[in-house]
Amino acid sequence: MDTQKGNLFILSAPSGAGKSTLYKALLKQDDQVRISVSHTTRAPREGEENGREYFFIDPDSFLDMIAEDAFFEHAQVFDNYYGTSKASIFTMLEQGLDVILEIDWQGARQVRHLYPDAIGIFILPPSLSALETRLKGRATDSEEVIQRRMAKAVDEMSHYDEYDFVIVNDDFDDALSQMASVFQAMRTKTALIQQKHGNLINDLLSL
Repeated sequence: MDTQKGNLFILSAPSGAGKSTLYKALLKQDDQVRISVSHTTRAPREGEENGREYFFIDPDSFLDMIAEDAFFEHAQVFDNYYGTSKASIFTMLEQGLDVILEIDWQGARQVRHLYPDAIGIFILPPSLSALETRLKGRATDSEEVIQRRMAKAVDEMSHYDEYDFVIVNDDFDDALSQMASVFQAMRTKTALIQQKHGNLINDLLSL
């Protein structure tokens, strides 16, 4: 039996919608799922490890990778570059693993252009007030910063309809169950089953 190729999932959400908490919980319960680790030129923060949170590289190396067309998508955020390596993604997909790209709607567009089979999931908060409460609960930003994040969140959410699935993260367990169901369902697509169980299908149709 051949290894079934994995699915590429794009996961997007406004800051504070609970996207990271959801995918981390999914990783713990589904050993077929991996999160993509991006490359960045920013310095590691305290407690971060190379290859876990990010692959930390110097700007020249990053620019070399751009020139080599090595990224699915990349962006410059202030003075730092961030990018998703094609090689690391394709390696995991060929191993039959499902891969999550945690990126914004702009990065999602770049990925879909290069990999149309990518499956988009957008996470929405249950309300604007709930989103604001979650952002304030972090107790790390000023009111001015929070309002800027809220404005950015509204802009981000306006692109929800570019995604295949939308999950409202009101009740966490329900949202996690919905996300897990999407991953399970996409593994039973006809093309993938033909790839994985081609011999079985031929036998079943051989009478």
